[in-house]
Amino acid sequence: MEHGGHMRMVHSMSQSLDADVVLERTTTRRVLLFARPYWTMIAWFIVMVTVGSLLQLVPPLLLQTIIDGAIADEDSAWLNTLGLIIVGAAFAAAGVAMIERWLSARIGESVIYDLRVRLFDHVQRMPISFFTRTQTGSLISRMNNDVIGAQRALTGTLGSVVSSVISLVTTLLALMLLEWRLTILGLLILPVFLVPAKRVGSRLAEITRESMDLNASMNTTMTERFNVSGALLVKLFGRSDDEINDFGDRAGRVRDIGIRSALYSRTFVVALSLVGALGTAAVYIVGGHMVINETMTVGTLTAMSLLIVRVYTPLTSLTNARVDVMSAFVSFDRVFEVLDAENPIEDPEDPIELADISGRVEFDHVSFQYPGPDQVSVASLESPEESQGSTSELAPALIDIDLEIEPGQLIALVGPSGAGKTTMINLLPRLYDVTEGAVRIDGVDVRAASLDSLRRCIGVVNQDPHLFHETVASNLRYARPGASDEELVTATKAARIHTVIEALPNGFDTVVGERGYRLSGGEKQRLSIARMLLKDPAIVVLDEATSHLDSENEAQVQNALATALKGRTAIVVAHRLSTITTADKIVVLDEARIVETGTHDELYAAGGLYADLYNTLLRQEPDNTTV
Repeated sequence: MEHGGHMRMVHSMSQSLDADVVLERTTTRRVLLFARPYWTMIAWFIVMVTVGSLLQLVPPLLLQTIIDGAIADEDSAWLNTLGLIIVGAAFAAAGVAMIERWLSARIGESVIYDLRVRLFDHVQRMPISFFTRTQTGSLISRMNNDVIGAQRALTGTLGSVVSSVISLVTTLLALMLLEWRLTILGLLILPVFLVPAKRVGSRLAEITRESMDLNASMNTTMTERFNVSGALLVKLFGRSDDEINDFGDRAGRVRDIGIRSALYSRTFVVALSLVGALGTAAVYIVGGHMVINETMTVGTLTAMSLLIVRVYTPLTSLTNARVDVMSAFVSFDRVFEVLDAENPIEDPEDPIELADISGRVEFDHVSFQYPGPDQVSVASLESPEESQGSTSELAPALIDIDLEIEPGQLIALVGPSGAGKTTMINLLPRLYDVTEGAVRIDGVDVRAASLDSLRRCIGVVNQDPHLFHETVASNLRYARPGASDEELVTATKAARIHTVIEALPNGFDTVVGERGYRLSGGEKQRLSIARMLLKDPAIVVLDEATSHLDSENEAQVQNALATALKGRTAIVVAHRLSTITTADKIVVLDEARIVETGTHDELYAAGGLYADLYNTLLRQEPDNTTV
């Protein structure tokens, strides 16, 4: 029983080591692919390192000649010449070291630049479902802290590894030429350097991953608590002490992990240094006896004493670098994990460019089910609760939606909460792809169109429009970066927001605050309408754009919308009677299906679900204007 258990444990450890080796090789291969554009610089870097290592051999080798030759022969001129050569070699080595460091930093920083830009590009192109499941703080940590970890590995460890390897090879060659027997004696302790590296490296990699996960968790907490909404919630519920206690617990775990990591690393380096000292002492003792027995000269022993240190130092550096690299691979693995996340919403191979469209929209027997976590997200970026579940557990969000919208029509989508209204409009700009059927614009399946051209022809105003923590002008120009000041004025006047902007302290140069918190709800809505007007889309989507506004703000927004919708196809998720009754067609959804379609008069007279919804709104709106 004991023997069998022991064998199973050994087999398990062997499998784990094999998996680590495969993972390490895969990661190394991918890092090298990012380094491919810089092979010329890498080649020059290796040349500089080799030249530098050879120059560093000059002083100990010339010291042998000084002792056994110049001093023994009492040749002052030759002694002075050798001294000048050593000084010249030192200056040359310093210059080469500067070039070597520049090349190392340039290669490492360039690779990390490419990796960082590639990661940002990949993430910001991910479908909206990725962001609905991902913890923002964890994602920011992955894109910032983990990339910095990879950066340190490349800019620091790359130069150290290559330099140590070349230094070790050149030094060993020099030692073998001086005295091969003593060199072999010094190398007998080499296995002591190599054996522990794997074990210590694996343990430090585990500690590093745990530390990164905890840092990501703290980033998530800070991201959620330090925005305006989160800070307000904490204050209103009086939870400041609870928040600091929870944050302190996680920060304490990071502290403890940092101490453990530092002790592992330092103990490892100290142990290797002691082993190196033993090897050096062995060379001194055996070499001293060889000098006494006159089988070796004093100069040769002196040179070898200096060179043997140059063997153990790079050996220690290489062994420690292996530990550092294994820890750094955790950063690369976490970055590659995000890069490997599949993006299901991409351009087709030969996309159609939508231009000058009329605005005809068709939902052709569309069914849709929200994707499961295994399809749209990275498990390590989600909360533990979110990462559970699969697609099969999700109910259909839309079932057999069949609808045609003519150019210039105003369509109102109404229905109970959760009926599928917002889901339906999210399919139009391909925030999600249909599960069955097709969504078409001017007869073109949106999946066949290029994403850029598709989204250029659609303007969206949400219930809670997002504004960046930038100036009013910058937020407006996000729709069209090249818009002139005159075009900004025209758009804001049409959106009934220009007088408000003029009254701001710096006009269009006023910073609106995070998410536009310095503006009222109605002002944010009208500013988002102005932004949409600058975009000048053929199709406008309004997702309950006035549902949370008071009567005065709603009237101003409705006036702005009247201008914005003129001559455009409009799809409106509506909770306001004024929007519902004036629509060309009203589409009633219930339980993911279209249950009624018609004008206000037709549907109200039919006495179905629409009539019930309308009467409910009517009772809530004594003045027939607001919910």
